[in-house]
Amino acid sequence: MQPVSATDKAPMMSLRGITKQFAGVEVLRDVDLDLYPGEIHALLGENGAGKSTFSKIIAGVHRPTRGTITLNSERVEISNPLAAQRLGITLIHQEPISFPDLSIAENLVMGRTEGSLLKRVTWGEMTRDANRLMNLLDIRIDVTKPMRGLSIADQQMVEIARALASDSRLIIMDEPTASLTPKETAILFRIVRRLRDEGRTIIFISHRLEEVRALCDRVTIFRDGNRVTTDTIQSLTDTDIIRLMIGRPLQDYMHKQGTTIGDVALEARNLTLPGTFEDISFTVRKGEIVGLGGLVGAGRTDVAKAIFGIAPAQSGRVLINGQDVQIRDPSDAIALKLAFVPEDRAIAGIFRSLSVEQNITAAVPDQIAPSGFIRRSLEKGIAEAQVTRMSIRLASQRQPIGELSGGNQQKAILARWLLTDPEVLILDEPTRGIDIGVKAEFYDMIGALAASGRAILLISSELPELLALCDRILVMSEGRLTANILRAEATQEAIMFAAVPKTTRQIEGVA
Repeated sequence: MQPVSATDKAPMMSLRGITKQFAGVEVLRDVDLDLYPGEIHALLGENGAGKSTFSKIIAGVHRPTRGTITLNSERVEISNPLAAQRLGITLIHQEPISFPDLSIAENLVMGRTEGSLLKRVTWGEMTRDANRLMNLLDIRIDVTKPMRGLSIADQQMVEIARALASDSRLIIMDEPTASLTPKETAILFRIVRRLRDEGRTIIFISHRLEEVRALCDRVTIFRDGNRVTTDTIQSLTDTDIIRLMIGRPLQDYMHKQGTTIGDVALEARNLTLPGTFEDISFTVRKGEIVGLGGLVGAGRTDVAKAIFGIAPAQSGRVLINGQDVQIRDPSDAIALKLAFVPEDRAIAGIFRSLSVEQNITAAVPDQIAPSGFIRRSLEKGIAEAQVTRMSIRLASQRQPIGELSGGNQQKAILARWLLTDPEVLILDEPTRGIDIGVKAEFYDMIGALAASGRAILLISSELPELLALCDRILVMSEGRLTANILRAEATQEAIMFAAVPKTTRQIEGVA
Protein backbone atom coordinates (compact mmCIF):
# COMPACT_ATOMS: atom_id res chain seq x y z
CA MET A 1 0.00 0.00 0.00
CA GLN A 2 1.36 3.40 -0.95
CA PRO A 3 1.01 6.27 1.54
CA VAL A 4 -1.70 8.75 0.70
CA SER A 5 -0.41 12.12 -0.43
CA ALA A 6 -0.71 14.77 2.25
CA THR A 7 -2.74 16.91 -0.12
CA ASP A 8 -5.38 14.18 -0.48
CA LYS A 9 -6.54 14.31 3.14
CA ALA A 10 -7.28 16.86 5.81
CA PRO A 11 -4.58 17.25 8.50
CA MET A 12 -5.03 15.11 11.58
CA MET A 13 -3.10 17.74 13.57
CA SER A 14 -2.38 21.40 12.83
CA LEU A 15 0.03 23.49 14.87
CA ARG A 16 0.10 27.27 14.45
CA GLY A 17 2.47 29.84 15.91
CA ILE A 18 4.06 27.39 18.34
CA THR A 19 6.56 29.30 20.47
CA LYS A 20 8.42 28.10 23.54
CA GLN A 21 10.53 30.07 26.00
CA PHE A 22 12.76 28.75 28.75
CA ALA A 23 13.86 31.39 31.27
CA GLY A 24 12.96 34.10 28.77
CA VAL A 25 14.95 32.53 25.93
CA GLU A 26 12.98 31.49 22.86
CA VAL A 27 13.90 28.00 21.72
CA LEU A 28 10.98 27.79 19.25
CA ARG A 29 9.59 30.70 17.25
CA ASP A 30 6.18 30.75 15.57
CA VAL A 31 6.33 27.24 14.14
CA ASP A 32 3.50 26.19 11.81
CA LEU A 33 3.08 22.57 10.75
CA ASP A 34 0.38 20.21 9.48
CA LEU A 35 0.58 16.47 10.15
CA TYR A 36 -1.46 14.08 8.01
CA PRO A 37 -2.86 10.60 8.64
CA GLY A 38 -0.89 7.81 7.01
CA GLU A 39 2.46 9.60 6.76
CA ILE A 40 5.91 9.19 8.26
CA HIS A 41 7.18 12.69 8.93
CA ALA A 42 10.84 13.31 9.75
CA LEU A 43 12.03 16.11 12.03
CA LEU A 44 15.65 17.09 11.35
CA GLY A 45 17.95 19.69 12.82
CA GLU A 46 21.11 20.21 14.81
CA ASN A 47 21.27 19.76 18.57
CA GLY A 48 19.33 22.67 20.03
CA ALA A 49 17.55 23.44 16.77
CA GLY A 50 14.14 22.90 18.40
CA LYS A 51 12.96 19.56 17.01
CA SER A 52 12.90 17.74 20.35
CA THR A 53 11.20 20.64 22.14
CA PHE A 54 8.59 20.75 19.37
CA SER A 55 7.88 17.02 19.65
CA LYS A 56 7.65 17.25 23.45
CA ILE A 57 5.03 19.99 23.11
CA ILE A 58 2.97 17.64 20.95
CA ALA A 59 3.43 14.89 23.55
CA GLY A 60 2.46 17.12 26.50
CA VAL A 61 5.91 17.13 28.13
CA HIS A 62 6.16 20.89 27.59
CA ARG A 63 3.40 23.44 27.18
CA PRO A 64 3.90 26.10 24.50
CA THR A 65 4.41 29.69 25.59
CA ARG A 66 1.97 30.60 22.84
CA GLY A 67 0.37 28.99 19.82
CA THR A 68 -2.55 26.69 19.06
CA ILE A 69 -2.98 22.99 18.35
CA THR A 70 -5.97 21.43 16.61
CA LEU A 71 -6.60 17.71 16.46
CA ASN A 72 -9.08 16.45 13.88
CA SER A 73 -10.22 20.08 13.39
CA GLU A 74 -10.89 20.62 17.11
CA ARG A 75 -8.69 22.84 19.26
CA VAL A 76 -7.01 20.94 22.09
CA GLU A 77 -4.89 21.70 25.13
CA ILE A 78 -2.18 19.08 25.72
CA SER A 79 -1.28 19.91 29.29
CA ASN A 80 0.65 16.75 30.22
CA PRO A 81 1.65 13.32 28.83
CA LEU A 82 -1.50 11.69 30.21
CA ALA A 83 -3.62 14.20 28.32
CA ALA A 84 -1.63 13.40 25.19
CA GLN A 85 -2.18 9.68 25.70
CA ARG A 86 -5.94 10.21 26.03
CA LEU A 87 -5.82 12.11 22.72
CA GLY A 88 -4.06 9.18 21.04
CA ILE A 89 -0.52 10.59 21.10
CA THR A 90 2.48 8.52 22.22
CA LEU A 91 6.13 9.54 22.56
CA ILE A 92 8.68 6.73 22.35
CA HIS A 93 11.94 7.96 23.82
CA GLN A 94 15.38 7.09 22.48
CA GLU A 95 15.96 5.09 25.67
CA PRO A 96 12.60 3.40 26.41
CA ILE A 97 11.14 4.13 29.82
CA SER A 98 9.72 1.11 31.63
CA PHE A 99 9.24 -0.59 34.99
CA PRO A 100 12.15 -3.03 34.75
CA ASP A 101 11.06 -5.46 37.47
CA LEU A 102 7.52 -5.82 36.14
CA SER A 103 6.63 -8.19 33.33
CA ILE A 104 6.18 -7.15 29.72
CA ALA A 105 2.44 -7.71 30.09
CA GLU A 106 2.28 -5.51 33.18
CA ASN A 107 4.19 -2.77 31.40
CA LEU A 108 1.79 -2.95 28.46
CA VAL A 109 -1.26 -2.26 30.64
CA MET A 110 0.44 0.36 32.82
CA GLY A 111 -1.57 3.59 32.67
CA ARG A 112 -4.52 1.90 30.94
CA THR A 113 -6.18 0.20 33.88
CA GLU A 114 -9.47 1.68 34.98
CA GLY A 115 -11.93 1.05 37.76
CA SER A 116 -11.79 1.11 41.54
CA LEU A 117 -8.70 0.51 43.62
CA LEU A 118 -10.24 -2.75 44.83
CA LYS A 119 -10.71 -4.15 41.33
CA ARG A 120 -8.83 -7.45 40.97
CA VAL A 121 -6.28 -7.98 38.23
CA THR A 122 -7.23 -10.74 35.82
CA TRP A 123 -3.75 -12.08 35.06
CA GLY A 124 -4.83 -14.51 32.37
CA GLU A 125 -6.74 -11.84 30.48
CA MET A 126 -3.81 -9.43 30.78
CA THR A 127 -1.41 -12.03 29.38
CA ARG A 128 -3.74 -12.89 26.48
CA ASP A 129 -4.14 -9.20 25.64
CA ALA A 130 -0.36 -8.69 25.74
CA ASN A 131 0.23 -11.67 23.46
CA ARG A 132 -2.37 -10.32 21.02
CA LEU A 133 -0.59 -6.96 20.86
CA MET A 134 2.83 -8.52 20.31
CA ASN A 135 1.40 -10.84 17.65
CA LEU A 136 0.10 -7.79 15.79
CA LEU A 137 3.74 -6.73 15.47
CA ASP A 138 4.92 -10.24 14.55
CA ILE A 139 7.14 -10.18 17.64
CA ARG A 140 7.67 -13.53 19.33
CA ILE A 141 8.49 -12.80 22.96
CA ASP A 142 7.42 -14.22 26.32
CA VAL A 143 5.23 -11.49 27.81
CA THR A 144 5.56 -12.95 31.31
CA LYS A 145 9.29 -12.12 31.36
CA PRO A 146 10.42 -9.01 33.26
CA MET A 147 11.49 -5.98 31.22
CA ARG A 148 14.90 -6.02 32.87
CA GLY A 149 17.37 -7.72 30.58
CA LEU A 150 15.49 -7.06 27.33
CA SER A 151 17.47 -5.57 24.48
CA ILE A 152 16.82 -1.94 23.52
CA ALA A 153 15.15 -3.22 20.35
CA ASP A 154 12.73 -5.44 22.29
CA GLN A 155 12.01 -2.61 24.75
CA GLN A 156 11.10 -0.38 21.82
CA MET A 157 8.77 -3.05 20.45
CA VAL A 158 7.02 -3.12 23.82
CA GLU A 159 6.67 0.69 23.65
CA ILE A 160 5.13 0.41 20.18
CA ALA A 161 2.77 -2.29 21.46
CA ARG A 162 1.74 0.09 24.27
CA ALA A 163 0.94 2.70 21.62
CA LEU A 164 -1.26 0.17 19.83
CA ALA A 165 -2.90 -0.77 23.12
CA SER A 166 -3.94 2.83 23.70
CA ASP A 167 -4.99 3.12 20.04
CA SER A 168 -2.52 5.94 19.39
CA ARG A 169 -3.03 7.71 16.09
CA LEU A 170 0.14 9.81 16.38
CA ILE A 171 3.39 8.11 17.44
CA ILE A 172 6.59 10.10 17.98
CA MET A 173 9.87 8.17 17.73
CA ASP A 174 12.96 9.98 19.01
CA GLU A 175 16.17 8.49 17.53
CA PRO A 176 14.68 4.97 17.64
CA THR A 177 17.56 3.28 15.78
CA ALA A 178 20.45 4.80 17.75
CA SER A 179 21.15 1.56 19.65
CA LEU A 180 19.86 -0.98 17.12
CA THR A 181 21.69 -3.39 14.86
CA PRO A 182 20.94 -3.27 11.10
CA LYS A 183 18.72 -6.35 11.46
CA GLU A 184 16.77 -4.81 14.33
CA THR A 185 16.45 -1.55 12.39
CA ALA A 186 14.97 -3.44 9.42
CA ILE A 187 12.37 -5.04 11.71
CA LEU A 188 11.49 -1.65 13.20
CA PHE A 189 11.12 -0.11 9.73
CA ARG A 190 8.76 -2.89 8.65
CA ILE A 191 6.56 -2.24 11.69
CA VAL A 192 6.62 1.55 11.21
CA ARG A 193 5.55 1.18 7.57
CA ARG A 194 2.69 -1.08 8.65
CA LEU A 195 1.54 1.51 11.19
CA ARG A 196 1.57 4.16 8.46
CA ASP A 197 -0.41 1.90 6.13
CA GLU A 198 -3.03 1.55 8.87
CA GLY A 199 -3.49 5.33 8.72
CA ARG A 200 -1.43 6.27 11.77
CA THR A 201 0.89 9.27 11.75
CA ILE A 202 4.53 8.75 12.66
CA ILE A 203 6.96 11.52 13.62
CA PHE A 204 10.48 10.17 13.10
CA ILE A 205 13.40 12.08 14.66
CA SER A 206 16.78 10.97 13.39
CA HIS A 207 20.23 12.23 12.42
CA ARG A 208 20.72 9.41 9.88
CA LEU A 209 19.80 10.73 6.46
CA GLU A 210 19.93 7.31 4.81
CA GLU A 211 17.22 6.11 7.21
CA VAL A 212 15.10 9.20 6.70
CA ARG A 213 15.33 8.77 2.94
CA ALA A 214 14.45 5.07 3.13
CA LEU A 215 11.48 5.48 5.48
CA CYS A 216 9.94 8.95 5.51
CA ASP A 217 7.39 10.65 3.26
CA ARG A 218 7.97 14.28 4.29
CA VAL A 219 10.61 16.12 6.24
CA THR A 220 10.60 19.28 8.35
CA ILE A 221 13.94 20.97 9.04
CA PHE A 222 14.57 23.14 12.11
CA ARG A 223 17.42 25.59 12.59
CA ASP A 224 17.90 27.88 15.61
CA GLY A 225 14.32 27.40 16.81
CA ASN A 226 12.75 28.14 13.42
CA ARG A 227 11.05 25.86 10.97
CA VAL A 228 13.19 26.32 7.86
CA THR A 229 11.19 24.18 5.45
CA THR A 230 8.75 21.29 5.09
CA ASP A 231 8.87 19.26 1.89
CA THR A 232 8.65 15.75 0.48
CA ILE A 233 11.82 13.74 0.94
CA GLN A 234 12.04 13.23 -2.83
CA SER A 235 12.23 17.00 -3.35
CA LEU A 236 15.39 17.43 -1.26
CA THR A 237 18.86 16.08 -1.91
CA ASP A 238 21.14 15.22 1.00
CA THR A 239 23.14 18.32 0.13
CA ASP A 240 19.97 20.43 0.35
CA ILE A 241 19.08 18.95 3.75
CA ILE A 242 22.54 19.52 5.20
CA ARG A 243 22.72 23.08 3.87
CA LEU A 244 19.30 23.89 5.37
CA MET A 245 20.25 22.35 8.72
CA ILE A 246 23.63 24.00 9.24
CA GLY A 247 23.44 27.06 7.00
CA ARG A 248 26.15 26.02 4.54
CA PRO A 249 27.18 22.86 2.67
CA LEU A 250 28.91 20.12 4.65
CA GLN A 251 31.63 20.08 1.98
CA ASP A 252 32.81 23.41 3.40
CA TYR A 253 33.76 21.51 6.56
CA MET A 254 34.86 18.19 5.09
CA HIS A 255 38.35 19.05 3.94
CA LYS A 256 41.80 18.20 5.15
CA GLN A 257 43.54 21.24 6.56
CA GLY A 258 47.10 21.81 5.43
CA THR A 259 49.51 20.40 8.03
CA THR A 260 53.19 19.73 8.34
CA ILE A 261 53.85 16.01 8.80
CA GLY A 262 56.61 15.46 11.34
CA ASP A 263 58.37 12.57 13.04
CA VAL A 264 56.71 9.32 14.05
CA ALA A 265 54.77 9.85 17.29
CA LEU A 266 53.10 6.43 17.63
CA GLU A 267 54.31 3.11 16.27
CA ALA A 268 52.81 -0.35 16.67
CA ARG A 269 55.01 -3.34 15.84
CA ASN A 270 53.56 -6.82 15.42
CA LEU A 271 50.81 -6.35 18.02
CA THR A 272 48.95 -9.62 18.57
CA LEU A 273 46.06 -10.66 20.78
CA PRO A 274 45.22 -14.25 19.83
CA GLY A 275 41.68 -14.66 18.55
CA THR A 276 41.21 -10.89 18.18
CA PHE A 277 43.97 -9.40 16.02
CA GLU A 278 47.35 -10.50 14.72
CA ASP A 279 50.62 -8.94 13.60
CA ILE A 280 49.43 -5.32 13.55
CA SER A 281 52.13 -2.84 12.52
CA PHE A 282 51.69 0.82 11.58
CA THR A 283 52.89 4.35 12.33
CA VAL A 284 51.22 7.70 12.97
CA ARG A 285 53.28 10.85 12.58
CA LYS A 286 52.96 14.23 14.22
CA GLY A 287 50.44 16.35 12.32
CA GLU A 288 49.08 13.29 10.53
CA ILE A 289 45.55 11.88 10.59
CA VAL A 290 45.65 8.14 9.95
CA GLY A 291 42.28 6.50 9.41
CA LEU A 292 41.50 2.97 10.52
CA GLY A 293 38.64 1.47 8.50
CA GLY A 294 37.00 -1.92 8.22
CA LEU A 295 33.77 -3.74 8.86
CA VAL A 296 32.25 -4.18 12.31
CA GLY A 297 34.15 -6.93 14.11
CA ALA A 298 37.35 -6.45 12.13
CA GLY A 299 39.30 -5.66 15.32
CA ARG A 300 39.80 -1.89 14.98
CA THR A 301 38.55 -0.99 18.46
CA ASP A 302 40.47 -3.90 19.99
CA VAL A 303 43.72 -2.55 18.56
CA ALA A 304 42.94 0.91 19.98
CA LYS A 305 42.20 -0.57 23.42
CA ALA A 306 45.43 -2.55 23.31
CA ILE A 307 47.51 0.55 22.57
CA PHE A 308 45.80 2.50 25.36
CA GLY A 309 46.25 -0.30 27.89
CA ILE A 310 42.59 -1.21 28.35
CA ALA A 311 43.12 -4.74 27.00
CA PRO A 312 46.86 -4.99 26.20
CA ALA A 313 48.20 -7.18 23.42
CA GLN A 314 49.92 -10.42 24.42
CA SER A 315 52.86 -9.73 22.13
CA GLY A 316 54.33 -6.95 20.05
CA ARG A 317 55.67 -3.50 20.87
CA VAL A 318 54.38 0.06 21.16
CA LEU A 319 56.78 2.96 20.61
CA ILE A 320 56.13 6.60 21.51
CA ASN A 321 58.43 9.13 19.86
CA GLY A 322 60.75 6.27 18.91
CA GLN A 323 61.04 4.88 22.44
CA ASP A 324 59.81 1.46 23.53
CA VAL A 325 57.15 1.84 26.21
CA GLN A 326 55.17 -0.43 28.50
CA ILE A 327 51.46 0.44 28.63
CA ARG A 328 49.87 -1.87 31.18
CA ASP A 329 46.77 0.24 31.87
CA PRO A 330 45.27 3.60 30.84
CA SER A 331 47.19 5.49 33.54
CA ASP A 332 50.42 4.51 31.79
CA ALA A 333 49.00 5.74 28.49
CA ILE A 334 47.91 9.08 29.96
CA ALA A 335 51.37 9.60 31.47
CA LEU A 336 52.84 9.05 27.98
CA LYS A 337 50.58 11.79 26.53
CA LEU A 338 48.07 9.45 24.86
CA ALA A 339 44.32 10.12 24.85
CA PHE A 340 41.45 7.82 23.86
CA VAL A 341 37.89 8.91 23.02
CA PRO A 342 35.92 5.62 23.13
CA GLU A 343 33.25 4.41 20.75
CA ASP A 344 30.55 3.91 23.40
CA ARG A 345 30.40 7.23 25.21
CA ALA A 346 27.38 6.23 27.33
CA ILE A 347 29.21 3.30 28.94
CA ALA A 348 32.92 4.06 28.59
CA GLY A 349 33.03 7.82 28.00
CA ILE A 350 30.96 9.68 30.58
CA PHE A 351 30.13 9.52 34.27
CA ARG A 352 26.44 9.96 33.63
CA SER A 353 25.26 11.16 37.04
CA LEU A 354 28.19 13.53 37.63
CA SER A 355 28.16 17.15 36.54
CA VAL A 356 29.54 18.42 33.27
CA GLU A 357 32.45 20.12 35.00
CA GLN A 358 33.28 16.99 37.01
CA ASN A 359 33.35 14.99 33.78
CA ILE A 360 35.55 17.52 32.00
CA THR A 361 38.12 17.68 34.81
CA ALA A 362 38.12 13.94 35.63
CA ALA A 363 41.43 13.23 33.88
CA VAL A 364 43.39 16.06 35.54
CA PRO A 365 43.07 15.64 39.33
CA ASP A 366 46.42 17.37 39.84
CA GLN A 367 45.05 20.55 38.24
CA ILE A 368 41.89 20.79 40.38
CA ALA A 369 43.35 19.38 43.61
CA PRO A 370 46.98 20.57 43.77
CA SER A 371 47.15 19.98 47.55
CA GLY A 372 45.10 16.78 47.56
CA PHE A 373 41.73 18.48 48.04
CA ILE A 374 39.48 19.57 45.19
CA ARG A 375 39.32 23.33 44.91
CA ARG A 376 35.90 24.21 43.60
CA SER A 377 37.06 27.49 42.06
CA LEU A 378 39.77 25.71 40.04
CA GLU A 379 37.36 22.99 38.88
CA LYS A 380 34.79 25.56 37.83
CA GLY A 381 37.28 27.81 36.03
CA ILE A 382 39.00 24.99 34.12
CA ALA A 383 35.67 23.51 33.03
CA GLU A 384 34.29 26.90 32.05
CA ALA A 385 37.25 27.54 29.75
CA GLN A 386 36.74 24.16 28.04
CA VAL A 387 32.99 24.70 27.67
CA THR A 388 33.71 27.96 25.86
CA ARG A 389 36.54 26.46 23.80
CA MET A 390 34.39 23.53 22.62
CA SER A 391 31.11 25.50 22.28
CA ILE A 392 29.29 23.05 24.57
CA ARG A 393 25.60 23.88 24.88
CA LEU A 394 24.27 23.45 28.40
CA ALA A 395 22.08 25.07 31.01
CA SER A 396 24.70 24.88 33.76
CA GLN A 397 28.10 23.33 34.28
CA ARG A 398 26.66 21.70 37.39
CA GLN A 399 23.94 19.80 35.54
CA PRO A 400 24.46 16.03 35.10
CA ILE A 401 26.22 15.30 31.82
CA GLY A 402 23.59 12.66 31.07
CA GLU A 403 21.12 15.49 30.42
CA LEU A 404 23.17 16.84 27.50
CA SER A 405 22.67 15.81 23.89
CA GLY A 406 24.97 13.16 22.46
CA GLY A 407 26.99 15.72 20.53
CA ASN A 408 27.57 17.89 23.58
CA GLN A 409 28.53 14.85 25.65
CA GLN A 410 31.10 13.97 22.99
CA LYS A 411 32.48 17.51 23.08
CA ALA A 412 32.86 17.25 26.86
CA ILE A 413 34.76 13.96 26.52
CA LEU A 414 37.14 15.49 24.00
CA ALA A 415 37.51 18.57 26.24
CA ARG A 416 38.53 16.27 29.11
CA TRP A 417 41.31 14.69 27.10
CA LEU A 418 42.58 17.96 25.68
CA LEU A 419 43.22 19.11 29.26
CA THR A 420 45.91 16.39 29.47
CA ASP A 421 47.72 18.05 26.54
CA PRO A 422 48.03 14.79 24.56
CA GLU A 423 50.51 14.26 21.77
CA VAL A 424 48.60 11.26 20.35
CA LEU A 425 44.81 11.07 20.12
CA ILE A 426 42.93 7.87 19.37
CA LEU A 427 39.39 8.76 18.28
CA ASP A 428 37.05 5.77 17.99
CA GLU A 429 33.91 6.65 15.98
CA PRO A 430 34.00 10.24 17.33
CA THR A 431 30.94 11.37 15.32
CA ARG A 432 28.71 8.33 15.80
CA GLY A 433 25.23 9.22 17.01
CA ILE A 434 25.60 12.99 16.68
CA ASP A 435 23.85 15.27 14.24
CA ILE A 436 25.32 16.70 11.09
CA GLY A 437 25.95 20.18 12.44
CA VAL A 438 28.02 18.90 15.37
CA LYS A 439 29.82 16.54 13.01
CA ALA A 440 30.91 19.57 11.04
CA GLU A 441 32.32 21.11 14.22
CA PHE A 442 34.20 17.90 15.00
CA TYR A 443 35.73 17.84 11.53
CA ASP A 444 37.11 21.33 12.11
CA MET A 445 38.38 20.35 15.57
CA ILE A 446 40.11 17.21 14.32
CA GLY A 447 41.78 19.16 11.52
CA ALA A 448 42.92 21.85 13.95
CA LEU A 449 44.35 19.26 16.36
CA ALA A 450 46.41 17.73 13.57
CA ALA A 451 47.53 21.18 12.42
CA SER A 452 48.81 21.82 15.97
CA GLY A 453 51.20 18.88 15.57
CA ARG A 454 49.23 16.13 17.29
CA ALA A 455 49.17 12.62 15.84
CA ILE A 456 45.64 11.29 15.33
CA LEU A 457 44.42 7.73 14.81
CA LEU A 458 40.82 8.03 13.58
CA ILE A 459 38.59 4.94 13.62
CA SER A 460 35.44 5.43 11.59
CA SER A 461 32.82 3.37 9.78
CA GLU A 462 31.84 6.36 7.64
CA LEU A 463 33.86 6.16 4.44
CA PRO A 464 33.26 9.81 3.38
CA GLU A 465 34.62 10.86 6.78
CA LEU A 466 37.82 8.85 6.31
CA LEU A 467 38.27 10.09 2.77
CA ALA A 468 37.75 13.72 3.72
CA LEU A 469 39.92 13.91 6.82
CA CYS A 470 42.74 11.37 6.58
CA ASP A 471 46.25 11.52 5.12
CA ARG A 472 46.36 7.72 4.99
CA ILE A 473 43.77 5.01 5.54
CA LEU A 474 44.60 1.64 7.06
CA VAL A 475 42.03 -1.11 6.59
CA MET A 476 41.47 -4.13 8.81
CA SER A 477 39.70 -7.38 7.99
CA GLU A 478 39.32 -10.36 10.31
CA GLY A 479 41.91 -9.06 12.74
CA ARG A 480 44.59 -8.27 10.17
CA LEU A 481 45.72 -5.17 8.33
CA THR A 482 44.88 -5.58 4.67
CA ALA A 483 45.60 -2.16 3.15
CA ASN A 484 47.52 1.06 3.61
CA ILE A 485 46.01 3.58 1.18
CA LEU A 486 47.48 7.02 0.56
CA ARG A 487 45.07 9.95 0.44
CA ALA A 488 45.54 10.54 -3.28
CA GLU A 489 44.70 6.92 -4.05
CA ALA A 490 41.85 6.41 -1.59
CA THR A 491 38.34 5.62 -2.83
CA GLN A 492 35.32 4.03 -1.19
CA GLU A 493 35.71 1.06 -3.53
CA ALA A 494 39.35 0.51 -2.54
CA ILE A 495 38.51 0.64 1.18
CA MET A 496 35.59 -1.76 0.86
CA PHE A 497 37.61 -4.19 -1.28
CA ALA A 498 40.23 -4.37 1.47
CA ALA A 499 37.59 -4.62 4.23
CA VAL A 500 35.72 -7.61 2.79
CA PRO A 501 37.15 -10.79 4.38
CA LYS A 502 39.56 -12.73 2.18
CA THR A 503 41.25 -15.22 4.47
CA THR A 504 44.32 -15.75 2.34
CA ARG A 505 45.10 -12.07 1.70
CA GLN A 506 47.87 -10.31 3.57
CA ILE A 507 50.01 -7.31 2.78
CA GLU A 508 53.49 -6.21 3.62
CA GLY A 509 54.87 -2.85 4.70
CA VAL A 510 51.70 -1.14 5.87
CA ALA A 511 53.69 1.25 8.06
